Amino acid sequence: MSSAVAKTAGGAGALPTPPAAPRKSVTGTRLWVAVLFLLPALVLLGALVVYPIGYSVWRSLFDASGSGFVGLDNYAEIFTDDATLVAVRNTAIWVAVAPALVTALGLIFAVLTERVRWGTAFKLIVFMPMAISMLAAGIIFRLVYEQDPDQGVANAVVTSVHDVFADESVYPKARPNAQVSDLRPSGGGSFTTEGAVRAGTPALLPLVGIAPNRLPGAPEDAKAPTGNGVTGTVWLDFRLGGGGEKGAVDRGEKALKGVKVEAVKDGKVVATATSGADGTFRLPESADGARLRLPGSNFAAPYNGIEWLGPTLVTPAVIGSYVWMWAGFAMVLIAAGLAGVDRNLLEAARVDGANEWQVFRRITVPLLAPVLVVVLVTLMINVMKVFDLVYIIAPQPTQDEANVLALQLYLASYGGGGDFGLGSAIGVVLLLLVLPVMWVNIRRLRKERQR
Repeated sequence: MSSAVAKTAGGAGALPTPPAAPRKSVTGTRLWVAVLFLLPALVLLGALVVYPIGYSVWRSLFDASGSGFVGLDNYAEIFTDDATLVAVRNTAIWVAVAPALVTALGLIFAVLTERVRWGTAFKLIVFMPMAISMLAAGIIFRLVYEQDPDQGVANAVVTSVHDVFADESVYPKARPNAQVSDLRPSGGGSFTTEGAVRAGTPALLPLVGIAPNRLPGAPEDAKAPTGNGVTGTVWLDFRLGGGGEKGAVDRGEKALKGVKVEAVKDGKVVATATSGADGTFRLPESADGARLRLPGSNFAAPYNGIEWLGPTLVTPAVIGSYVWMWAGFAMVLIAAGLAGVDRNLLEAARVDGANEWQVFRRITVPLLAPVLVVVLVTLMINVMKVFDLVYIIAPQPTQDEANVLALQLYLASYGGGGDFGLGSAIGVVLLLLVLPVMWVNIRRLRKERQR
């Protein structure tokens, strides 16, 4: 039997070998058909991705004009130029802070709204900023962070809270007339008389620096003090149209109501009083022989809030606008993952005595880990390309302090620099920074497919 098989296999009587079948892919499709269908995508991929990357790498090796080969000098300039180093630092801050903050907020929103009846409406409201472009969001938050509390929402809230706990100055920028007044600056914005006040001799404390039509409320006409004792008047020694005697209470001059007056002896305050509607005040007998002081709190400029777009807070302020936009994105993805969590595991943990915090930390978060990684990685890639928000929100004087690599790429190439070699080098550096994050994401996807 074996010899017959051998003869059949190798002898003269062997059967002819059938022709090879056309090569097919795993799915049963001929290879040339698959290549034909993939060709448009491959052409677009090459034209829109591969060619720009290759050209950027090549262009980064030349000078600004593109005519002189400079090798790696452009890359060296990235890590020696002060403006670019600030951009590198701020980009690192963005990558470290913004994705983690957005993911944490998205997780909190998703978990807290799971059992709330109006949770869907809340999620819709939080997600709505995603429908707004970066340009529009930048304009919105440029107005939100406006320094003037009458225009900026952030400072309007801050000043309102501040004014609840702190006394507001009565007459900001008011000052005595040095030519006719005995008041002199005494530090801290206060003014103190050079001479002592005596009972029976009215103390006249004229002030200027305020327009009569800018006084708060409906001020009354000032009156000279009457009666014995330590008395005086605080008034605006000026009236529209002029006239009158400087340093004297003239008819038509307005009283300054609510001005705090202190009697000071040997550096200690022995008595205080507040001017009335007609500008007069009265101190106790203990103030006889004391000098009068008008504290600086009467004249301090009004509190105008926080300088959100100043050199110190401009980067956190811009990150805040990014969180406002992308928290809804993180919330929706995490809520979708949360909907797939087995409720039996959560209930079993509660039956075993775990409180809600333990259930959240030891059950919910580990089960949502794949979704959280997806959100975090996506946001890390996204923040490396942030340009619009920084360019629009940060004003020109402090834009250098808020600079990021994507913005520095634009400024170096098109924003007056005209150095396309340096701009290309920054683009290549951004690509190299994104590649490790993409590699982590690809590995995660492969592991999920193998499960």
